[in-house]
Amino acid sequence: MARKEQAKSRRKKPNGVAEDIIDAALALARTRAWRTVSLSDIADEAGVSLAQVYAVFSSKAAIVGGFMKRIDQHVLDGAAVDATESARDRLFEVLMRRFDALAPHKDAVAAILGGLCAEPAAALAQAPRVLCSMAWMLEAARVPTNGLLGLVRIKGLALIYANALRAWLADDTVDMAKTMAAVDQGLRRAESLARLCRPHRRQADEARDSAAA
Repeated sequence: MARKEQAKSRRKKPNGVAEDIIDAALALARTRAWRTVSLSDIADEAGVSLAQVYAVFSSKAAIVGGFMKRIDQHVLDGAAVDATESARDRLFEVLMRRFDALAPHKDAVAAILGGLCAEPAAALAQAPRVLCSMAWMLEAARVPTNGLLGLVRIKGLALIYANALRAWLADDTVDMAKTMAAVDQGLRRAESLARLCRPHRRQADEARDSAAA
């Protein structure tokens, strides 16, 4: 029987195996401390061999990265943002779409984040993946990410997202009101900071407002 199951798993397409592995990791994270979950445990839960896990993911951190990429894809598959809205409104929509995608996996996400906090090296390994995700979120919101300014935007959005993620984990409202408030507050602060960093533009805006008055 075990050989039949292994034969079935070998016939799976790589993407199917990857998805099964991610689902298995999430399922285990819901019931056990993430730091105690091994790659062998994940392979057993997914019904695949350890060799198949190695073929698509090099580590537990890579599996978490695969889950994050899945969430990125969900956001990008959504309807295009309204280009007539402000950048802040477009980013708000994109980030809330991301939290909507995360919602079914909230318990697993909380457990994984708790495990990463206990393992600083593992948490640090996720930083590039987080920045990559935030770059795609900016692109989804039609906000440029090129050059030094783009890098600042990516890192700034990562901080906003991290703060909102903490709010989301503690958010017990049906409509994610606390999460929305955290996202909105973070984006407003970033918008205000951006204005302070553009004094010439601010002076021009003030002159225009004075003329209009």
